[in-house]
Amino acid sequence: MPGPRKSASVEIVLLLFIVLALPVTALAQATTPAAPGHSNGEQAAARAMETARANPLALRAFLVAMPKGADLHNHLSGAVYAESWIRAAVEDSLCVDRARLSFSKPQTQGAASSSCGEGKAPASAAYGDQHLYDALIDAFSMRGFVPSPGVTGHDHFFKTFELFGASEPPQVGAFASHTGEWLDEVATRAAAQNEQYLELMQTPNFSHTSAIAAQIGWKYDFAQLRQDLLSHGLRDDIAVASRSLDQAEALRRERERCGNKDESPACRVKIRYLYQVLRGFPKEQVFAQTLLGFETAAVDPRFVGINFVMPEDGYISMDDYTLHMRIVGFLHGLYPNVHISLHAGELAPGLVPPEGLQFHIRQAVEYAHAERIGHGVDVMYEDRPYDLLKEMAALRVMVEVNLTSNDVILGVAGKDHPFPIYRKFSVPVALSTDDEGVSRIDLTHEYVRAVETYGVHYADLKQMVRTGLEHSFLPGASLWAGRDVFSRAASACSATPLGSEKPSEACESFLQSSEKASQQWELERRFRAFETSRPQ
Repeated sequence: MPGPRKSASVEIVLLLFIVLALPVTALAQATTPAAPGHSNGEQAAARAMETARANPLALRAFLVAMPKGADLHNHLSGAVYAESWIRAAVEDSLCVDRARLSFSKPQTQGAASSSCGEGKAPASAAYGDQHLYDALIDAFSMRGFVPSPGVTGHDHFFKTFELFGASEPPQVGAFASHTGEWLDEVATRAAAQNEQYLELMQTPNFSHTSAIAAQIGWKYDFAQLRQDLLSHGLRDDIAVASRSLDQAEALRRERERCGNKDESPACRVKIRYLYQVLRGFPKEQVFAQTLLGFETAAVDPRFVGINFVMPEDGYISMDDYTLHMRIVGFLHGLYPNVHISLHAGELAPGLVPPEGLQFHIRQAVEYAHAERIGHGVDVMYEDRPYDLLKEMAALRVMVEVNLTSNDVILGVAGKDHPFPIYRKFSVPVALSTDDEGVSRIDLTHEYVRAVETYGVHYADLKQMVRTGLEHSFLPGASLWAGRDVFSRAASACSATPLGSEKPSEACESFLQSSEKASQQWELERRFRAFETSRPQ
């Protein structure tokens, strides 16, 4: 548990010391030297962005074309726009509750209104009723949302998932057959913004695992509980996850015409997955699903890591938080090659008691061995925050920053957001979307917001883009010789201009041996093309 808070005077002295050291530490994060061969083009791009900064529309046009590398914090169900949910509901002949604005299966087969029951109508009715159509979009997203007594942005945001049917674990969702469409949707949107890699959070069906967890019950002996779950067939659900992904990815390739001469640019967006664990459920289910996530990621390379989801301020999420971190830490010891990113610190004063803000990020890092932290909004409310920031910087724990999400859910924005503090303390950061469909945004929107709110420059954005791919969970060695130091390539590629179309034989061999380095090389190629085009 968190240690005692230091006195205010000690905190002030430590802060003054860090501020005096800032020219050294902050420089590494904000002004990393341009990679060889890019200085002239980078300067031209930087000037173009400064010109565009004066007009939000011009800034958007500049940034939408800028290479963005990866989006590492992206929930697939939350990335789908409301219009797509409505279309799928119509195709599947679902019903809509006019009062609750939620989807459900018809009472009998068929799409006639009588089969839906009282107060409900076929989802197709939305296409002939603009009021219903608009109401569904507003219910499924943050569009037009205005807080009212008893209904906060936090409440409205998380309620959207139960309304459009994406939060009914452990059952197979009504929209399971549309997963391939969702992959195509997010990949197409990413390609249009010059993104190249997505790590999507996804929860495969784990109904069998949930059932055996309930049968076995809870045990504080983690090793014994794991063995009991495995002996009852938990691994059977690995094949379920892999098969569903096979089907979804096949549909995505079909829709994008991958491999054909007219293939969509979306085909070139690489997608990997983080296994989502639902932490708002009983201990035995959380343990079982976490174990299943580690087991799945250990054998299916498309799952590159695990993450915990659901509101961090929920009763179980708060009450069992330390237990959850110890569960992840225990399983990390058995599956050391499975990567870990955790939602931690997605909290704000008033949402939970003050003591609830004091230890989540630290325990995610120290107990659960998280390599990345999602959100990390309450870092300055943690016990000994400056020590924690230094620890995260030393361990190179990256923070997935979700500016719009933190604003609409937590009401944290501008000077109240720790984004600038993380950068000042050289904690690696990268911008991400969280739930772009629910928030009605895209990744470019987050870049625009960072520039307009925090005055970041082109070199700062480029640093964050490179940081994202550096901290991706793709396998293989990094392109860069030093961790988060983007001024010198690894020895195999040090003699070749970064991002060139024809790397040396040694460099080509190195790139083929590492998915991560290959994607980083592609990013440098895109930067080269973008910067030499002198964008205006």
